[in-house]
Amino acid sequence: MSTKVPPRPKPGAPRPPRPSAAQASMAQRANAGGSARRRAAQARRARQQKIWLVSGVVVVAAVIGLYIATNGGAKQGSGSYPYAVGRPGPGQEAPDFTLASTTGGNWSLAAQRGKTVLLFFQEGVDCEPCWTQIKDMESNWGSFRALGIDEMVSITTDPLYALEQKVADEGITTPLLADPDASASAEYAMTSYAMAGMTDQDGHSFVVVGPNGVIKWRADYGGAPNYTMFVPDSDLVAQMKSGGRAGQAL
Repeated sequence: MSTKVPPRPKPGAPRPPRPSAAQASMAQRANAGGSARRRAAQARRARQQKIWLVSGVVVVAAVIGLYIATNGGAKQGSGSYPYAVGRPGPGQEAPDFTLASTTGGNWSLAAQRGKTVLLFFQEGVDCEPCWTQIKDMESNWGSFRALGIDEMVSITTDPLYALEQKVADEGITTPLLADPDASASAEYAMTSYAMAGMTDQDGHSFVVVGPNGVIKWRADYGGAPNYTMFVPDSDLVAQMKSGGRAGQAL
């Protein structure tokens, strides 16, 4: 196999001009500038990738947090459901109210004298854990009955027609009371324990009113910083039994 050799220039043929010093300097600067631009582009890409990575971590954390919240943190230990105790609280007269009920007509707290009544103030139709809470309590009502509780009602700031549709969809028998102007909720300062960004709604609060109309026990699980939307029945019953700072042991 032969190797081709480039032809030699003919004698007397002009040679290509060599670049001048100025041209060489300009070429070096152009190369240096190109390298600097490439380094800057690489740095921008690295910063952008870091931002994307951090953003992805934040999104994943938010999704996990939302999942835990909406599933009530059911895998937490029995001591993982802290609560506040709002006012009016244990030992104080329970403010009376009369609200429209999903069972028909109006429901009045004053008319329940002689009974121990559990008031459950909650977020409303968009809070699926709240409805799970009610259904679980209905399924395990014997545990609450054993504490001397005769009746439970749940109060939300939703209109009556929305609650009527919801109890029909969920198969709930507990009376749901409509408080669309939050008048009863305000009497119990329930909107102080609302979830993040839901200042016009109730949180996740339980108030036990004794036969004499005096509050025996109260626990506000909603509100900052925990925003709890579900408490397992076993934990709720245990905390009612212990009384603690929530009031009289039941």
